[in-house]
Amino acid sequence: MHYAWFPSLAALMTAHVSFPQGHSITEQIVLRWLHFFAAIVWLGFLYFFNIVMTPGIKELEPPVRSRAFTALVPRAMAWFRWSAFWAWLAGFRYFMILAGEDAANGGNPALMGKWLGIWFGVWIVAYVLLHGFLMMSEGPMKNGWTLAVASAIVVAGASWLVVELIAGPATGNRTLSISIGGGLGTIMLFLVWGMVWRCQKRLIAWHRAAAREGTPLPPEAAVLARRAYLASRMGFWLSFPLLFFMAASAHFPFLSGR
Repeated sequence: MHYAWFPSLAALMTAHVSFPQGHSITEQIVLRWLHFFAAIVWLGFLYFFNIVMTPGIKELEPPVRSRAFTALVPRAMAWFRWSAFWAWLAGFRYFMILAGEDAANGGNPALMGKWLGIWFGVWIVAYVLLHGFLMMSEGPMKNGWTLAVASAIVVAGASWLVVELIAGPATGNRTLSISIGGGLGTIMLFLVWGMVWRCQKRLIAWHRAAAREGTPLPPEAAVLARRAYLASRMGFWLSFPLLFFMAASAHFPFLSGR
């Protein structure tokens, strides 16, 4: 009875294992592993901030809030921003490989550079627009629904445009799906580093001073906290279509070149 697992162990040890040969396929599995691991950490903290920490910390009294903020946020933000960086970097390199394969299969390897240039251009413009909306969160975009609708229009327009400009006989579902999912991930990365972290650095310093000296936060802290919250919330909602398109790249072939 106690040795019933021996046959299973013996079968496992005698199984024939053959690893694929070649530099490219080894690189791809390493990139996938790094991308998955870093993305799990990134999205885990993103969901924790939006679902648990932000609502919970608002319920604390100001002195307790400052102590909790300085104890949790600096370490959490380090994991949050660096996992975002590594997830994006590994994903972008993998995107380059897939785009290169499609370009080579289409008989024109130079297409990869053209596609990547279009891709960067479209999503950088989209981020600049979204960043502008967030900077207007105390003005024209103060209403949450106005900000959400305007942001959705920008993201939908960028998604359509990048597929329209890249789609062709050489491009397959993988490249087109990741051109959207990876674009959303690029916006999320820029939100982390360009908005959330920039605001949180100052908020951390102010909360540390408040916890140490008992001084109140400066008036502009509320504005920065609001911007950081909205940027994080935007990333939260973008993560859902991002995950769909990343899964669709391998498991739901619904996009194709012309």
